[in-house]
Amino acid sequence: MDYIKRCWAEIDLSAVEYNVTEYKKLLPAGTELMYVVKAACYGHDDSLIVPFLQEKLGAEYFAVADLDEAIRLRGMGISGDILILGYTLPEYAPLIAKHNVIQACTDLSYARELSKNAEGTVRVHGAVDTGMTRIGVHGTAEEQAAELSEIAATPNIALEGIFTHFSSADGTAQADDDYTNMQAERFFRVRDLLTAGGIELKHAHIKNSAGGAYGFGEGSTLARLGIIMYGLYPDPAKPLPFEPKPVMTWKAVVSQVKWIDAGTAVSYGRTFVSDRRMKLATITAGYADGYPRALSNKGEVIIGGKRCRICGRVCMDQFMCDVTDLPDIRSGDEAILMDAEMNADHLAALTGTIGYEITCGISPRVPRVLIHNS
Repeated sequence: MDYIKRCWAEIDLSAVEYNVTEYKKLLPAGTELMYVVKAACYGHDDSLIVPFLQEKLGAEYFAVADLDEAIRLRGMGISGDILILGYTLPEYAPLIAKHNVIQACTDLSYARELSKNAEGTVRVHGAVDTGMTRIGVHGTAEEQAAELSEIAATPNIALEGIFTHFSSADGTAQADDDYTNMQAERFFRVRDLLTAGGIELKHAHIKNSAGGAYGFGEGSTLARLGIIMYGLYPDPAKPLPFEPKPVMTWKAVVSQVKWIDAGTAVSYGRTFVSDRRMKLATITAGYADGYPRALSNKGEVIIGGKRCRICGRVCMDQFMCDVTDLPDIRSGDEAILMDAEMNADHLAALTGTIGYEITCGISPRVPRVLIHNS
């Protein structure tokens, strides 16, 4: 055993493989996968998942948030293309080229700054703002194409592709679909103008997880697969064509079991007071592990196959739950904090956030443990 069983997360590579395989079936011919592995694979641990994607699933394209993440992937032996979706200071242009990484280019001024600092050629994908209003060249389609053409002509810059990002592909309203289709039309108009102007692009990609799942952005050369790969929904309110398998099971252990009398206050602030004689278990996890404090008095854990409600506030490293109905519970028993049924989307619904934030918020001090084929 190379980890201490206090609070840990089990990462199931079989679930990753299933989700990737099923997602691929939704894509049209000619659309390849770009695996979004930023933020340590959305909190799941890139060191466990990324080599598996390349060695077992044949992944050739990866997306990260920053240069540190890209260099980390190269250190793992990742040889495929790596796109930095976020910003890198122009002074680091030599590092971008050294590690053969592709940088998202937000506009012409940024391309010129990269060029000034470059030692060799900097590969870029031009970001096109089609309605996300986050990064990218903006203006009319004609103005965007003209600016991208200038980027392509900038010394030391190799414009290999363009991309944009859907803001509402996971939305449930017709207005969301209409907006998403508008973004796609705008993006491909820019692509066509560039092509007509003699700019050759290896990639023009618009599909994100939701875009690929729901058939938006046909003609995209890549689908950037993120949250669905980890077994969660872009938006749980909108069904997917297949049921993804959550990759992470989060566990802790019972440290103490005790009976308390009616009228006993539990945890900080005395927000829970027992209304009867009851049995409590203390669990070895807390908000320093990333377990949301907002689950105080309303979250549940699974012990011995039964759901047990949290009593009182979640502490930094521990919390308590009601185990009155578990006659055989003892110290050292496993407590499931999150699994396929009570998954990150479920916890997110209880705390007013999204599943992404739950998994990304799990602390680095929680070891991730590899599970494959049981």
